[in-house]
Amino acid sequence: METTLDIPKYSLNEQEEKKEILRHYRALLRILKPKLKPGDKELLRRAFEIAAEAHKTMRRKSGEPYILHPLAVAMICVEEIGLGVRSTICALLHDTVEDTDLTLDDLQREFGSEIAKIVDGLTKISNVLDANSSKQAENFKKILLTLTDDPRVILIKLADRLHNMRTLDSMKRESQLKISSETVYVYAPLAHRMGLYNLKTEMEDLAMKYMEPDSYRYIAQKLDNTKRERTRYINEFIKPIKENLTRGHFNFEIYGRPKSIHSIWNKMKKKSVSFDEVYDLFAIRVILNSPPEKEKEDCWKVYSLITDEYNPAPERLRDWLSNPKSNGYEALHTTVMGPQGKWVEVQIRTKRMNDIAEKGLAAHWKYKEGTDEENRFDKWFQQIRDMLTSQDTNSIDFLQDFKVSFLAEEIYVYSPKGDVKMLPIGASALDFAFAVHTAIGERCIGAKVNHKLVPIGHKLRSGDQIEIITSTKQKPNIEWLKFVVTTKAKTKIKDSLKEEKRKVAEEGKYTLQRKLDNMGAAMSHTNIDEITSFYKLASPLDLYYDIAIKKIDLRELKEFNVFGDKISIPKPNKPAVEEKNETENKNYNKKEAELIIFGESSDKIMYTLANCCKPIPGDDVFGFITQGEGLKIHRTNCPNAARLLSHYGHRVVKTKWVKNKEISFLTGIKIVGLDDVGVINKITNLISGDLKININALTIEAKEGLFQGNIRVYVHDKDELEELVQELKNLPGIESVDRYDTE
Repeated sequence: METTLDIPKYSLNEQEEKKEILRHYRALLRILKPKLKPGDKELLRRAFEIAAEAHKTMRRKSGEPYILHPLAVAMICVEEIGLGVRSTICALLHDTVEDTDLTLDDLQREFGSEIAKIVDGLTKISNVLDANSSKQAENFKKILLTLTDDPRVILIKLADRLHNMRTLDSMKRESQLKISSETVYVYAPLAHRMGLYNLKTEMEDLAMKYMEPDSYRYIAQKLDNTKRERTRYINEFIKPIKENLTRGHFNFEIYGRPKSIHSIWNKMKKKSVSFDEVYDLFAIRVILNSPPEKEKEDCWKVYSLITDEYNPAPERLRDWLSNPKSNGYEALHTTVMGPQGKWVEVQIRTKRMNDIAEKGLAAHWKYKEGTDEENRFDKWFQQIRDMLTSQDTNSIDFLQDFKVSFLAEEIYVYSPKGDVKMLPIGASALDFAFAVHTAIGERCIGAKVNHKLVPIGHKLRSGDQIEIITSTKQKPNIEWLKFVVTTKAKTKIKDSLKEEKRKVAEEGKYTLQRKLDNMGAAMSHTNIDEITSFYKLASPLDLYYDIAIKKIDLRELKEFNVFGDKISIPKPNKPAVEEKNETENKNYNKKEAELIIFGESSDKIMYTLANCCKPIPGDDVFGFITQGEGLKIHRTNCPNAARLLSHYGHRVVKTKWVKNKEISFLTGIKIVGLDDVGVINKITNLISGDLKININALTIEAKEGLFQGNIRVYVHDKDELEELVQELKNLPGIESVDRYDTE
């Protein structure tokens, strides 16, 4: 009986907690029941008891017993990702090695090497890190290294992250921002790439809840208000389709599903439309129960029935039946014109395809059993393995490369013989050349895309057919790095450049050797390091190369002191340092320094406003300690926020505004409306006359009955800006008013 479980003793007022822990454990057992083999129950119970004992004194920030977290992660693994008993044991134990006295050896003795290895992959790395790196990037690199052995590590890690996001309310504001940014920057795209669309969607929505709370609440409220109306519309839309499918003797399910808050918000921003103008707020899903040999045929038959009923938008057809995504996703998507002139997205897939869409990698394994085909998932893993074995860059570059190469959506392109290659969006002809073969990439001088001659940097589109043109005289140069996005191409170009640099550097090394001999100094590691750091170079190779190409002429070596065969750098004069400090202080704008931004110590802090997002008082902001430019203030929805927060979370400072009506901030508003007589007059009268706001610049462009105006104004804070936007929207003939970031 589970009631005799050996979990830690609790005092009377903790009896309720003990009951709750047991409730969670039993729920986990219930859902695992179909997967249990003889002996599994005992193993699970042992893992649970070890985890409960290891975490017995620990509490989460919310105050609840820590053991509830591993239990919740295990539940997500089973229920939402479809993993089995081994993964559940790993999920229960995932924090024990890092947070408690348990060691990997203990786990290996108790559960065997497979489970110990996965837990090792899940254990976060130590806090001793390179100062220029970020814990997140290092941690992520370690997780991916373990992926080469066992992809379950990533799946459990995603479950861990999802539960952390679900329980983020009890964390400090800066932790919420940092964790949300990491999630949206790496974990959500990774969940998407593993085929876990539900996890990806929930992660993005939760991240938005903390990073852009106002927009999140606005859309959530709108969705709530329109729920009844949407349900009525979905039922009306589905009715004739249901009848046709029943008549065609299909075994099917059909239902409507609202789009995620995050995707609606993205659409509003991308297309500059209001909530009411987002046409596909929901998608209709048709799931067929078809035998494997008839899947494709049945999906197209259903497509035909639906488009007989409603007119499709041809450019919105997505055929992932013929060309599944690399994460295994298969489906047919179309957008049709439904009743009342509304566009509706329809997704058609079979039960097997739906399993893979919901459970991603775990479902892929289930359906792969008994077949020996190497599918796209396996190829994707192989590419990651290749990338990991050839990586010598720092973690931040690695993370950026990984994101571009492996987490972006992909395009399909063809060789002259019709072989299909999959490349990330944004890939160039040069990326394709390296994907075919390194030697072809290095000799590439151009390409023919769809039989037309194009340069090597030409961006490819899905469906292009490419023929690479090569020359034996061609070799890579540094400019090539601007034309490629795939990790393979970048790595091979860098290797080639390094080799070229090494050849040139030999000459520089010989020159330096002669110089040091004349001074009576040795060509030793110590001396070379001294000279390299004196010239502020990253490595001796750079030093030799710069000497060879005459960028450095070594004249300064005369000033070095020689003791025996060692050299030492001459001390700089003091006045130069004082002068530097003086110029550094000039970087701070006196006026800006007077505005108070409070950090945790509630002191006045010198800061500058980031140019990328131009924050104004009232915006949701964070401070970021830059190298050399002091504290910079960014908006939390700044285009660079996710990258900064996820890469360099340790440099983030909590900040908030204090009202200061004496200082104005420059911001921009974009107005679109009907080009009517006197409209400009009305706008300027409202801004300068009624609201007494200073205009810095005004440009108006009229075209075909519409005008677009860009106005730069000085406002004191976000409230004043919002009042201005609202008042402008109320003017007759004004279509939209949006804030934009001034240059």
